[in-house]
Amino acid sequence: MTWLTRCSLGLVLLAVFSLVALVVPSLLDPTAASPEKRLRDRLWINSSPYFVDRQLCRWLGLCGLQHLRKDAAALDESAIVDEVWGELRRRALEDQGPGASKQQQQRRRRQKQRRVLKDVPDYVVKHAPLVHLYSGEEFWPSDIREHLEHMDVEIDNVVVNATDPWSLDNLAQLNRRPGSLSLHSRDDVESRPAWLHSRQNTPNDFPDDAGGAHHAPKLGSADDATAGGEPTTWFDVDKQHPLRRIVPPRSSKKAKGPAPGEPRVFGRGHKPDAAGYSRAPAVLILVDKGSGIVDAFWFYFYSYNLGQTVFGIRFGNHVGDWEHCMVRFEHGVPRGIYFSEHEGGQAYAWEAVEKRGERPVIYSAVGSHAMYALPGDHAYILPFGLLKDVTDKGPLWDPALNNYAYHYDATRGDDHVEKDDEDDDDDDDKQHGPSHSLTPAAKNPNAPTSWFHYRGHWGDELYYLADPRQWRLFGQYHYVTGPTGPKFKELTRSKLCRGTRCRILHRLDPNGKWYS
Repeated sequence: MTWLTRCSLGLVLLAVFSLVALVVPSLLDPTAASPEKRLRDRLWINSSPYFVDRQLCRWLGLCGLQHLRKDAAALDESAIVDEVWGELRRRALEDQGPGASKQQQQRRRRQKQRRVLKDVPDYVVKHAPLVHLYSGEEFWPSDIREHLEHMDVEIDNVVVNATDPWSLDNLAQLNRRPGSLSLHSRDDVESRPAWLHSRQNTPNDFPDDAGGAHHAPKLGSADDATAGGEPTTWFDVDKQHPLRRIVPPRSSKKAKGPAPGEPRVFGRGHKPDAAGYSRAPAVLILVDKGSGIVDAFWFYFYSYNLGQTVFGIRFGNHVGDWEHCMVRFEHGVPRGIYFSEHEGGQAYAWEAVEKRGERPVIYSAVGSHAMYALPGDHAYILPFGLLKDVTDKGPLWDPALNNYAYHYDATRGDDHVEKDDEDDDDDDDKQHGPSHSLTPAAKNPNAPTSWFHYRGHWGDELYYLADPRQWRLFGQYHYVTGPTGPKFKELTRSKLCRGTRCRILHRLDPNGKWYS
């Protein structure tokens, strides 16, 4: 082969590679880049101190090649057995938190006597989801209170100094400060500190015969997954769009629930069963959509999201991870359920999903914690199963045994939550009072609410290209920015799904994709 042929072949390969580098990022992220996003991207690329790296990144989409290395889930030196927790206890929310002053505590005790809080209806607990975590999981459920103890606050990548530590009781005070707001790990996450793994929060054993009879899911093609004949418009309701009847209900087959306006409540003296208990509390947020429709959002927090690998290269890591499912009730009767999966999710009719007794079963993917209705492999984004989540019947977590429970009404104002406590002696009363959009349930009357209104990210901002931990290939980053909190997950939506399109499946397709 002559040098001319070799050069020609090289130029052809370079042209093909350049075309792939140009097309693939747009396929993976089809949204048009705004001028602000393009400016941020130029600044990100220019953060690299190496000329060749900047040019490869700019023209071929190969950023930080010198940083590529194996990214293991756990390090050998961190595989130390955590302290054994001998006493099973329900994690109580005390009057005071790490960031609460004596003045705050006194005000809370005063206002505790004058507020009347709603409890959690027992139908919500009766149909609370059970979560199968992956058997080989390395990053277990975390307590948001403990997560904050290991984080600094940054605005535009500059640490914010504070006299008092930031806590669940004062985090919303940061909202009045301009700039990009995020929590930032005090530890190098690649050193895999113990708090990142949260191994002490692994759920207790859940016997196979516990939780009631097993009900297998309905399997079938996604093309046959939808069904008509719904008696009401329960699948698209809010206070501006009330429930409408479509066909007369068939009373002989209608599930029996509590009468409207008379919800049975979950007793405050309940002692949780040890099976499935985790020290990490979930977050339960109840949203009344009117017309007898109540959405029960179950949020699950993890201190770390481990991304998946393609040809041994890992993408999508981030600090802090919020996942959720939502059960929609019509007059106390469950109608549908939504599982969050990466940037999307999937909605199902209630009868479609697997259950233990009357409780739906969810499968949490290893590392990413995305939620699925079936165990096994779940391919997404890339063809040929190159990028996939994996779920199995690992430890079963019962979030109903330990959670922070709240009622949310977005029509109530939130302006006061951004004030400093020292600026307004009644601020704490306002946070828990009837005028506040988020109020604790009666079972945990002193649950903090400030954290819910925090507008920033719960993990590190996107690492610069100059950071040796970062790389980007064809638009996909090794580390991405941590997520925002539950308030920003469209809690007021009328449909079961997030976004405008919502397809409710009545059968589970083992070959379906998360974006189907």
